[in-house]
Amino acid sequence: MIYFASCFLVGLLATLLIMRSSMRHGHLSADYDLSGPQKFHARVVPRVGGAGVMAAVLAGAGIAQWRDAAVAPWLWLLILCSLPAFIAGITEDLTKNVSPRRRLLAAAVSSALGIWLLDAAIGRTDIPGIDTAIRWLPFAWLLTVFVVTGVSNAINIIDGFNGLASMCVLMMVLALAYVSFQVGDTFVFTAALITAGAVLGFFVWNFPAGLIFLGDGGAYLLGFLLAELSILLVHRNPGVSPMFPLLLCAYPVFETIFTMYRRKFVRGVATGAPDGIHLHTLIHRRLIRWTLENNLERRRLTRRNSMTSPYLWLLCLLSIIPSVLWWNSSAILAWFLLVFVVVYVWLYSRIVRFKTPRWMVFRRTR
Repeated sequence: MIYFASCFLVGLLATLLIMRSSMRHGHLSADYDLSGPQKFHARVVPRVGGAGVMAAVLAGAGIAQWRDAAVAPWLWLLILCSLPAFIAGITEDLTKNVSPRRRLLAAAVSSALGIWLLDAAIGRTDIPGIDTAIRWLPFAWLLTVFVVTGVSNAINIIDGFNGLASMCVLMMVLALAYVSFQVGDTFVFTAALITAGAVLGFFVWNFPAGLIFLGDGGAYLLGFLLAELSILLVHRNPGVSPMFPLLLCAYPVFETIFTMYRRKFVRGVATGAPDGIHLHTLIHRRLIRWTLENNLERRRLTRRNSMTSPYLWLLCLLSIIPSVLWWNSSAILAWFLLVFVVVYVWLYSRIVRFKTPRWMVFRRTR
């Protein structure tokens, strides 16, 4: 547990340092846009929390260099592979001038580096047809790049409210740590604990007060690490079902797929265009009723922001819990994946049509 505890402390202190020094770099690092369709904060906030997460991950690799010489080289290679995605994201946080396409391209480069340096390629899926095609190596590489890039972008998409993306990632990497411990994969276990500690150090400052944001740098970094460790766990351990990471990441992945479908085929706009009707946005606007629309006090807006995330944490757990319990059974995991998709679509359709189930609505009490 030294990795988890140490990276937590480093992440906590590094993020605090970023916040305390925001007066010096705020003109670059702060989010001044309070009016966009996906903006729900009430004050100017630094959006470079990913730098604190990266500092903690680097510290974890440094500890491994001292404690575990066998694992350390793999951790340094993992960090090296993550740099294109992280740098593109943090550059967007600082300049607001890196297009989504360039960020996706950087994530694809990170994935390609993972294939080259870590042999992190998808070799099996337990999906008929795909497993046949995957025997052709170029297809396996392309599928891997597509998946890693997609998961990296998915974490960025759900990063809309205080604690939402960071807690979801924390729960997912802890699940990876548990399964990797069960199969004796020391590298994935160590990397997952390092990532979990780093995320928790950031989370303390992000939820509930929203003192700092993860930013694109943090979201792409965590998305890449989550995807890469998932692929490595399955690739290195035949006993782990390839359906395990798919169900584990079901919430951010299906949120992305559903968003693309909704934008392209329902609204007829570009799939990369921002909008304000993600599931987490709808929950924020239509379920959290204890604060009035005409009451725009900063404290109440921040509280309303933070009250949104627990709803999505529970939805995320709907896929995480069965993935941990049946990590070696593709058939059971596939059924739970179907259940998750049905529940997600049902919830979205009810909320968007103003038919939210009463048990979900938190009403204001006087």
